[in-house]
Amino acid sequence: MNFEEGMRQLAEIAEKLEAGGLPLEEAVRLYGEGAKLAESCQKELEQAKLTVSEYTKPAAEPANT
Repeated sequence: MNFEEGMRQLAEIAEKLEAGGLPLEEAVRLYGEGAKLAESCQKELEQAKLTVSEYTKPAAEPANT
């Protein structure tokens, strides 16, 4: 699953939980699923930030010999 799909699923879970009316077991299951998705998306976002920072680093200056 890619970042966008994970965020879409996370948004759907949040909507269901916010709407309320779910049986407790279903709400707990969705909460756990959402927590795992959030962690996965956060890790992917952090990796993307690292990649971007590598691209934006100034080039190393040549060593004086």
